[in-house]
Amino acid sequence: MAQLVEQTIGEFLEQRVVQVPDNEALVYEDLNLRMTYTQFNNHVNDVAKALMAVGLEKGDHFSVWTTNVAQWPGLQFGSGKMGAPLVTINTNYRANELKYILKQSDSKMLVLIDQYREHSFIETLYEICPELRDSSPGSLESAALPLLKTVVVISDQDYPGTYSWHDFIKRGEDVPDKALAQRKASLTAHDVINLQYTSGTTGFPKGVMLSHYNLINNALNIAECMKLTSDDRLCIPVPFFHCFGCVIGTLTIVSAGGTMVPVREFEPSIVLKTVEQERCTALHGVPTMFISELNLPNVTDFDLSSLRTGVMAGSTCPIEVMKGVMDTLGMKDITICYGQTESSPVLTQTRTDDAIDLKVETVGRALPNTEVRIVYPGTMDEVPSGVQGEICARGYCVMKGYYNNSEATREAVDADNWLHTGDLGTMDEAGYVRVTGRLKDMVIRGGENIYPREVEEFLYQHPAVLDVQVVGVPDAKYGEELAAWIIPKDNQAVTEKEIRAFCDGQISRHKIPRYIFFMAEYPMTASGKVQKFKLRELFENMRGEG
Repeated sequence: MAQLVEQTIGEFLEQRVVQVPDNEALVYEDLNLRMTYTQFNNHVNDVAKALMAVGLEKGDHFSVWTTNVAQWPGLQFGSGKMGAPLVTINTNYRANELKYILKQSDSKMLVLIDQYREHSFIETLYEICPELRDSSPGSLESAALPLLKTVVVISDQDYPGTYSWHDFIKRGEDVPDKALAQRKASLTAHDVINLQYTSGTTGFPKGVMLSHYNLINNALNIAECMKLTSDDRLCIPVPFFHCFGCVIGTLTIVSAGGTMVPVREFEPSIVLKTVEQERCTALHGVPTMFISELNLPNVTDFDLSSLRTGVMAGSTCPIEVMKGVMDTLGMKDITICYGQTESSPVLTQTRTDDAIDLKVETVGRALPNTEVRIVYPGTMDEVPSGVQGEICARGYCVMKGYYNNSEATREAVDADNWLHTGDLGTMDEAGYVRVTGRLKDMVIRGGENIYPREVEEFLYQHPAVLDVQVVGVPDAKYGEELAAWIIPKDNQAVTEKEIRAFCDGQISRHKIPRYIFFMAEYPMTASGKVQKFKLRELFENMRGEG
């Protein structure tokens, strides 16, 4: 069993520099960017000093709103050296969500790209922070976000009120090595170093506080289950703003002294080309990613003979997809992971030599140093083997809590430090867990977790909406989609088009309901609770008739 280690992320990286100084640490194939562990560590030191130069102290928060750009790994490990927790922001977020995260997280700095697909990130920021246009870099005074002072834009273009990445790094040249050494020495393994925002049943996202200790030990255990070594090269097309990217991805391969090979934006042919050209031995993805790779008409034209392992997570995998991943992509040793952001994130994982049925029907067994228990909901009494109950977990991986939300923390983690996942499952006598449902009313759309309450609270803000109920409904492509049933105020005329226009640019596209219906009243229980299952049945009946 892997021993738990007490290290900061900075120490963790520096240990790899001693072990494999000349191994490639980071490769961006399309940018022709290659860094050995020695070079990457020097780059990380430069980023850490730049973070200090703009005034970030130990414990200050800064946010990153980018795709898997080449600057991200430096920010992640640089944060780990100088002690300012990195706050991840989903690239699907729009103005309403960005403003909420920056404010709730008390972020003092934001690093962003200027554009992602059709969405101008910088214009969205100017919309919520108009004062930025007339500010000097590092001196923002925002009415909406009083703590936010510094904005860094990763772009070839300069923007008013912001630092370019080049100017940001140059600021760090004024920070002596001794100051960084002193900062590193002041950190402990149990300091919070990452805030990952996860949606909640009560509305807006909650900031999960994760420590060096949480993250490093989870990465080490995941790597052990995958049998990773310093010879492995991991292609990472999953987003860094998820734990999948920045823990199961970057930290896990670094824990083995292997090579990070990120893909900036997921595109199936680019992923397979990267695997081929860089001779990657491992590849991560959610099932929909693997499906799109397998469905490429020229999938067999790629030389994927180097592939051995990887992680599939996010939702259950159909057996035909698993067979394709193992046979067509050659990933015989692929593993399945289950967990949540609150558990750093992995609780259970299949092992490389598990039979295919275990990789399709289960989410594996508990990681080393992790207790997983199936209990009768509302209690801590274990259910018998094979009986459904709530999945609970305890160990090093359990979060420090939700940032500035002690009430939600108490609801999620009990006095004995058991994390109540809100997921339903069974466990067999060998310890393999099957996820069977959710206590929470969560929807998983193509690997993205969506909580209907958050969408409902947003739609309530529309002046013509009296009440709204959002539920997940089956979808062949994404697994689930959102359907919204709206009761208009005083029978006001409101259209589906108007509701979509209200959502556009304010909430993520994947959170905008695919289906919007209007009705006069909801099916209710005798005690006055809306019966959401009847709304799902109604949808099924309508689809059947259609």
